Amino acid sequence: MNKYDFEAGFSRVNVNPMLGIAITGYYKPRYAEGILDDLEINAIAVRKGKDAAVLLTIDNCGVDSKVFDVYREEIAKVTGIDAAAVFIHSTHTHTGPNLCAPEVAECDFEKEYYTFVKRRMTDAAKMAFEDLKPAAMGIGVGKAENVAFLRRFLMKDGSIKTNPGVNNPDIVEPIGIVDERVNVIRIDRENAESIVIVNFGNHPDTVGGNLISADWPGFTRRKVEKALDNVKCVFFNGAQGDVNHVNVHPKGGDLNDMFMDFDDVSRGYGHARHLGNVMAASVLQVFDKVEYIPVKSIKYLQEKVDIPSNMPDPSDMPKAYEIEKLHKEGKDDLIPFKGMMLTTVVAEAERMIRLEHGPENFSLLFSAIAIGDVVFFGIPGEPFTPIGVELKKAKGWKAVLPCCLTNSSDGYFPMQDSYDEGGYEARSSSFKAGVAELIIKNGLEILEKIR
Repeated sequence: MNKYDFEAGFSRVNVNPMLGIAITGYYKPRYAEGILDDLEINAIAVRKGKDAAVLLTIDNCGVDSKVFDVYREEIAKVTGIDAAAVFIHSTHTHTGPNLCAPEVAECDFEKEYYTFVKRRMTDAAKMAFEDLKPAAMGIGVGKAENVAFLRRFLMKDGSIKTNPGVNNPDIVEPIGIVDERVNVIRIDRENAESIVIVNFGNHPDTVGGNLISADWPGFTRRKVEKALDNVKCVFFNGAQGDVNHVNVHPKGGDLNDMFMDFDDVSRGYGHARHLGNVMAASVLQVFDKVEYIPVKSIKYLQEKVDIPSNMPDPSDMPKAYEIEKLHKEGKDDLIPFKGMMLTTVVAEAERMIRLEHGPENFSLLFSAIAIGDVVFFGIPGEPFTPIGVELKKAKGWKAVLPCCLTNSSDGYFPMQDSYDEGGYEARSSSFKAGVAELIIKNGLEILEKIR
């Protein structure tokens, strides 16, 4: 093991919501009826000399920058670090509560939860800094096979569908690439528990229903900590916009512990446990054989990038308003689509209405935290897998960890060809075709600047 050459601290707090609060993640209302497992904020503080940063993850589907900006400023006040050195990531569980700014909250529950999480977030950051210990860092790359599957498919009629259904006979082939690599960062600390950071891209939409759960990222943390003594595990989701847990051609026991949900997606709490087991196994593959590397500096950088808006054609607006009206009135049966295609046209209609009068551009915040030659690159939405793959190729780094839904939640970032092909992600995205390529270009430039 390398000598201790920087400091690292850890903390964890519970952020379970009150029952009755709205659950986000679908285009249908859900309200929390119970709790399957705990939602958490995990915080890692790092310091080298006068330079410091904190990375936090929260079990939530995604949080707007209006919320995270306030939280980051509050954390900066409490810890004394620059707000730009505060990196907040949402794991993207689809069984977590709505976390929004008080001015847009629809009920007192949501206002209370915003204030509660703000306090817990600052507590977590503060306690992580109070826990700083001399540390050494190692890196490894494991592999998680057959848990992330492409969710966009070419159909026999030439159309492109997202989640077309298990064993759908009209499927021709999946579209895209899957990255099964698992970034594993091991931080050993003097007279303290080690911290294991896991970075992998996949949708945590495995559980479904109206019960609160951290989904498979929570199982991953618990399984790693059960398998390894004196270890705390933190999960950062990667480029996951076009992959999920659904195997549309299951064999043998692939559908164990699963049920067919309302949107033709197979889900199940037992399957979330399975994903957690596989993710933990990928950590065990490399834990004892990580490559220890020196940490000569702690750096941070954030930059805003202008992205063109996906504004609608005015001629499409009457149909969009008609679909939105039927959906809000609970008359989905009058919309001539079912399953994921119903979700697609509803999401597309909402996007058109939202952007009918602009803006023409969005200014999105991209963030990087570098611990020596390991860099966490925060993307404020849901990037497609090739974005993560290209960012991992950035020169001069031992490891690049792409992190989705960091410091904001601004929707999907599909590849150029996805707009040509169609499908849920591109049709619902707030951003014009070319957004993914802009993210790659600007992301590589940011990674070069911070290096």
